[in-house]
Amino acid sequence: MILDTAPDIEVVATCTGQEALDLVRELAPRVVLLDVRMPDVDGLTLLRRIRALPAAPYVAMLTTFDTDEYLDRAISLGAGGFLLKDTEPELLARSVRAVATGAGCLSAPVLRRLRESAPRRTGRTAEAIDTLSEREREVLAFLGQGLSNIEIGARMHLGAATVKDYVSAVLTKLGVANRIQAAVLAERAGLVE
Repeated sequence: MILDTAPDIEVVATCTGQEALDLVRELAPRVVLLDVRMPDVDGLTLLRRIRALPAAPYVAMLTTFDTDEYLDRAISLGAGGFLLKDTEPELLARSVRAVATGAGCLSAPVLRRLRESAPRRTGRTAEAIDTLSEREREVLAFLGQGLSNIEIGARMHLGAATVKDYVSAVLTKLGVANRIQAAVLAERAGLVE
């Protein structure tokens, strides 16, 4: 209902988890929102199945279950966002738009919790970040803020293609599958102001 009011977002279906895989194949949506717990199927299992499809859509979790366990599993399975159901309507629409561009999005309470509870630059995180150049660290920090390539380019005075190359290098060096995984790593490393 909330997303249907956004003029640039078209909700093509609402369904149970069992129906979702077939509908994703049939309708080819750009973004799929899943709950972590659904009455008929585990949303994280469904996330894994959807992300395994050829030309898979971006998937974000939209849930009330704000735990590190669910966040970590969702991100490792390729979720492009982790949003809480109490997100303000306009912010929810903006978040879905961000996920649709591949920029990814985390709800503010999730980011706050990561800041407050995560160890700073220890172990594997420190080693991975130490492999980055200064410019790549800067790009990683902007990824941690959820900025798109165009927004990063504007702040760094770089073209979109150059930013795309930097983002690709950062993801490869960090050994992560997507921007949201990089953003979580940036947050846990204390790179996000």
